[in-house]
Amino acid sequence: MLTRIQIDDMLEEILPQVARPARYTGGELNSIVKDHSSVDVRYVIAFPDAYEIGMSNLACSILYHLINLRSDCLAERSYAPWPDMEQAMRSSGMPLFSLETRTPLAQFDLIGFALSFELSYTNVLNMLDLSGIPIHSLERDMPPADGGRWPIIFAGGHATFNPEPMAPFIDVFVIGEAEAVMDQITSTYQQYRELSREELLFQIAQIEGCYVPRFYEAGYETPQQRLERLHAAGRTEAEASLIFDTMPHFLGLKPMREGIRPAVERQWVKDVDALDYPTRPIIPFIEVVHDRISLEVMRGCTRGCRFCQAGMITRPVREKTPEKLAQLAEELVKNTGHEDISLVSLSTADYSRVNDVVHDLIDRYADSKVGVSLPSLRADRDCVHLVQEINKVRKTGLTFAPEAGSQRMRDVVNKGVTEENLFLACETAFQNGWQRLKLYYMISLPTETDEDVLAIGQLAQKCAAVARRCGVKNPNITIGVSAFVPKPFTPFQWHGQDSRGEIDRKQQMLKRSLKDRAVSYRPNDADATHLEAVLSLGDRRVADAVEQAWKSGQVFDAWDEYLSLERWQKALAEAEIDPAFFANRQKDLSEPLPWDHILCGVSKAYLRAEYKRACEARPTNDCHTDPCTFCNACDRAYTESGKARRENIAFVPNALPLLSASRR
Repeated sequence: MLTRIQIDDMLEEILPQVARPARYTGGELNSIVKDHSSVDVRYVIAFPDAYEIGMSNLACSILYHLINLRSDCLAERSYAPWPDMEQAMRSSGMPLFSLETRTPLAQFDLIGFALSFELSYTNVLNMLDLSGIPIHSLERDMPPADGGRWPIIFAGGHATFNPEPMAPFIDVFVIGEAEAVMDQITSTYQQYRELSREELLFQIAQIEGCYVPRFYEAGYETPQQRLERLHAAGRTEAEASLIFDTMPHFLGLKPMREGIRPAVERQWVKDVDALDYPTRPIIPFIEVVHDRISLEVMRGCTRGCRFCQAGMITRPVREKTPEKLAQLAEELVKNTGHEDISLVSLSTADYSRVNDVVHDLIDRYADSKVGVSLPSLRADRDCVHLVQEINKVRKTGLTFAPEAGSQRMRDVVNKGVTEENLFLACETAFQNGWQRLKLYYMISLPTETDEDVLAIGQLAQKCAAVARRCGVKNPNITIGVSAFVPKPFTPFQWHGQDSRGEIDRKQQMLKRSLKDRAVSYRPNDADATHLEAVLSLGDRRVADAVEQAWKSGQVFDAWDEYLSLERWQKALAEAEIDPAFFANRQKDLSEPLPWDHILCGVSKAYLRAEYKRACEARPTNDCHTDPCTFCNACDRAYTESGKARRENIAFVPNALPLLSASRR
């Protein structure tokens, strides 16, 4: 294995030849360097994308901070090398290394990958291979040639709520918020590290929230077996044909060893105010995606948008106090030199004390020219007034996400935005000096018609008309339109995505309908959304296609210039995977899903009821301010749904079908 000195010598020759060499040098302000011989457990926080993307990931920053707080541990960082750097590394025989000490990744004890996006999967395999680490978990049971042992490979993040497409490659999936279990993982590793790899993983599997795929076996049912079973259950020929397919159907996972739990429950931090938050974040040498202070104000969201996985799997809402935020902001400003404080959450405008916090931060830092920004806004007048206050320090753009053009479709997705809300917000903005506005939409949503698609352009053109009425001579309304991707643990997890051809047709139809020169149109790539759907909804069989795609040279799938649909189509064919089976098929509400062994907090019964309400275009209230909707994600739901069952009443009228439901 190469030493740091040897890697340093190689880098001196390589770095002048690659783009953005500062991605690979380390040594940034606030980075933490510890002596490996002084600690007991060594972690790498690995992000399977470019440095400038990974450096903006708040979860990685928090874990890096928490692990390094322990005197017996260290955490270092590694990112996916850009293709030019990868080529140079492979040519010279240089392994992937950590930024802090340039230690080869294979020499660490645990490597944690942040899986926030499915299109990063091939990069995970590439990073393992560049490290000289076998890509398959079972292959890592065989010790390396030097007689040591391979690192434990674990993964966390939103994409792990369906871990199956990456199951053969990852030793341990951490389901939920890793801060809640990292100390347990560390102590378990310390206690059992001398056991065989199999037995060590068995002990880690005893930790709540840790899913170890090797201890589970997947079952499948042939199309003929499925058809016979459905007929025997009394399903009609017509009903059976709707869910009869050419590929074997997933039946579920079962534990292969006694002592392995049949389902793994998401873990989460109950008191986010008490969480030790990083106030000395690393300051990169180059510009990154979010080059600012990220101040997390709350976790969770109860808006209930039916397409949003993050809003379902991060419930319940947990807020930080204004006093805590003020303390953190003071330390972050002092320790970073950044000129912008971004108040981060899934829906910052829903933070109950957002006005107080924004005005307090403006008052504190306006003289220092440190601005405040809100990454997520509701389309209403109050939010615009809030941004107006923010703009007294530093001008910011204005972006709203109506998600759909027609009110019917906004009710389908439970967005809770009306045209009146949007027009009042636009009017307030244009009257106060804005000339540019961004609107984000989705197409190919469940029950969508061509009229719903065309309504996107009509709504944008009405916003341009509002601008002109407010005296804006040359308004600029940019509409970003992406194709809907069904996600696990959402009410739309049973819904099939439109075909690529249908997505293209709708995009072109919308483009042709735009007549107002003030409206500019930015569609996304249908190929990427199709692949994302396959990886989001696939079972363990899809892992073969991920491996084949990587072997064919596929990396950085989230980047348009590197995504090759032809390679992926070939990889899927070689793995005998029909992508339409996972991405485009309408699923039966009763069929097993590849992620049923993961408990996200929100019950399947709730999601099923929400899907039915979506098909009827019936909105559901926000339980943060209105009565409980019985999603079962918090203690309030357990208490109130139990009370309702005992008294045989419907606590909330629209939740009546859920009153007898279990947590699943």
